[in-house]
Amino acid sequence: MDDDRHDVEVAILGPYQEKSKASKAFPSLKNKPPWLVKVLLNVDRRVYYAVALLAFLFVLYVGIQTSPVIVFVFTVCSCSMLFACYLASWVLAKDEGPPEMSEIADAIRDGAEGFFRTQYGSISKMAVVLAFMILGIYLFRKSTPEQEAAGLEKSTLAFITVLSFLLGALCSGIAGYVGMWVAVRANVRVSNAARRSAREALLVALRAGGFSALIVVGMTVMGVAVLFASFYVYLSVDSLGAMKMTELPLLLVGYGFGASFVALFAQLGGGIYTKAADVGADLVGKVERGIPEDDPRNPAVIADLVGDNVGDCAARGADLFESIAAEVISAMILGGSMVKRCKLEDASGFILFPLVIHSFDLVVSAIGIASIKGTRDPGSKSVLEDPMVILQKGYSVTLFLAVLAFGGSTRWLLYTEQAPSAWFHFALCGLVGIITAYCFVWISQYYTDYKYEPVRMLALASTTGHGTNIIAGVGLGLESTAMPVLVISAAITSAYWLGKTSGLQDSQGLPVGGLFGTAVATMGMLSTAGYVLTMDMFGPIADNAGGIVEMSQQPENVREITDLLDAVGNTTKATTKGFAIGSAALASFLLFSAYMDEVSSFSGISFTMVDIAIPEVFVAGLLGSMLIFLFSAWACAAVGRTAQEVVNEVRRQFQERPGIMAYHEKPDYARCVSIVASASLREMIKPGILAVVSPIVLGVVFRVVGQITEQSLLGAKAVAGMLMFATVSGILMALFLNTAGGAWDNAKKYIESGAYGGKGSSAHKAAVTGDTVGDPFKDTAGPSLHVLIKLLATITLVMAPLFLDN
Repeated sequence: MDDDRHDVEVAILGPYQEKSKASKAFPSLKNKPPWLVKVLLNVDRRVYYAVALLAFLFVLYVGIQTSPVIVFVFTVCSCSMLFACYLASWVLAKDEGPPEMSEIADAIRDGAEGFFRTQYGSISKMAVVLAFMILGIYLFRKSTPEQEAAGLEKSTLAFITVLSFLLGALCSGIAGYVGMWVAVRANVRVSNAARRSAREALLVALRAGGFSALIVVGMTVMGVAVLFASFYVYLSVDSLGAMKMTELPLLLVGYGFGASFVALFAQLGGGIYTKAADVGADLVGKVERGIPEDDPRNPAVIADLVGDNVGDCAARGADLFESIAAEVISAMILGGSMVKRCKLEDASGFILFPLVIHSFDLVVSAIGIASIKGTRDPGSKSVLEDPMVILQKGYSVTLFLAVLAFGGSTRWLLYTEQAPSAWFHFALCGLVGIITAYCFVWISQYYTDYKYEPVRMLALASTTGHGTNIIAGVGLGLESTAMPVLVISAAITSAYWLGKTSGLQDSQGLPVGGLFGTAVATMGMLSTAGYVLTMDMFGPIADNAGGIVEMSQQPENVREITDLLDAVGNTTKATTKGFAIGSAALASFLLFSAYMDEVSSFSGISFTMVDIAIPEVFVAGLLGSMLIFLFSAWACAAVGRTAQEVVNEVRRQFQERPGIMAYHEKPDYARCVSIVASASLREMIKPGILAVVSPIVLGVVFRVVGQITEQSLLGAKAVAGMLMFATVSGILMALFLNTAGGAWDNAKKYIESGAYGGKGSSAHKAAVTGDTVGDPFKDTAGPSLHVLIKLLATITLVMAPLFLDN
């Protein structure tokens, strides 16, 4: 059977193979590197070693000068990065396989890296412009009374904020690049491993994702810790007449804003790229021409595979980076505020607690990744165990260790004589967060995995046509918002109550631990972020591996392995998006609280509640909800317009080159890559600018209205109303888009596995239509909303002085 298939492959691939003797069967999409990159590549390696050593000594010095806790954080982050490098070396030591596979992988890698350079070049230019705007605003802004008492000049604070913003943007970009770098090198190794063993293929994809996850989380924690320690030493914090440690976290808000800014444009651009290529390839290839997914005859197939890396890997790395950065900084601000109100002697434990929790996240995630071993039978070609079960075993190990680490950390850092039982209450808050994370993963899996009823019912609806598939998918997505909202509601209220009853009180005897309790719950939810990101990265790597196997015409049993890994990867991506929106909801609540604290600090007026009965505040809230819908509309429309260009190009090539279908002519893959790359860079600007400019304009306009109508703090109140409504609307919209898109995708996979007529059937064509509708939902608009609701909060934190009365 395999010999016959080989003969057919030789017959149909003969023209490609003969042509590849003179040149590659797949085009090189590599762009010439910029002159700066050329210069850096020519620098002697010993110079880099010397720079790295000096950087390490600097970090160690500022850590020792700040706190032993910071030294602990630096040590754990460094060790986790070394383990990540071990994972990378293990993956890269694997063989790339035969030439036909490595040629495809080279084309994917060149396309992804070329787009990344162009995209991040555009983002960096916008970031520099915004940095100058922030500098100008901060040179004329108000200062807090504490900052004035410490003698900090406005110019110093302006340059500190700009430095934080640029460092956050740079680190977010590096996080995105790391996610893509490993994916474009691991994909072909997973494909080749699938020719030998199903378990080995799973292990290669998992460890490649683990490398990216540990680097991203480690960089996030290290970046915040280095910035905090550097400012601590430079400003002589806690010395006589200087700034107190409780005020220092407010100087870090620029870091979170920079991370969110880059992540939004990375997610938008990458999401438009990957889904426009995917939709264009599927509509013409699968529906019109009836050829399989990732067929080498499809002119858009390379663009589709490139999109998996720039959209799912690079963008998700930047997304999780900014999620953790925003959560850490907001929790540090709330911790400092609570310490100040309670007049606790030692503030370091409550302020540095988030950094320690995420340091332990690196440890427990690394152990969870290492707990998944290879099979004793390396020659096993069949999957003996459900890959999802294997991944969940690692997640269970990570969860168990996270509970132990969280309990120990709270006793170490949050114990205080003023409230001896407070640490236990906060440990329970962390447990609430961990349980919330598990619930979100389970709920997302239930609604998107074809082992469960919702996706199977969606597949059944495909048997009666395209319309019923769409109706069923929309209904499933709407229904899927209920359980997560109930879980978030229970988590916030229970964590707030546990924190409030912790025994910590202010000078008037009022309980003050409620908000910090919700902060601790958010840390608990993100305490396994490393392993969750590992599972997320597993998805696009497995998807790319399947594409390489299909394009290189590997035997059917190899494709069966990669198909199963791809289906599991779709589920892990969907569960990660559910996890991301859950953590975004809790983090946004923290950021909202931090914003109100910051307004109180700058204005000197207590700002603890938002009254939506004030007409201007209600209108601002309405505009915030509108922003979510308008942003989502523009993101989906951008995919639609770009996909139309791809569809027209693919149709043109099939019409003008009829030999493509008979393998007599090679498609022009580079043309589709060029169309999608240029269009996605163009289309990401409008929704991105909308997100960045809207809260600033709204706050300034209502500030002016407040001055005219003599309403104190109206600008700040209106922005708070916008934040509140936008967060609620964004959470619900993101849940709907993510789950509906994931369910449509896996309903198609379920039919392709043989249900309801299998590939090529009328049910399959209807499912493909649903999948194409869901593509911009789950991979463009939905994930971008995760970033948007946190970006709105970080923008308001940075720009808060603009909204206050003079």
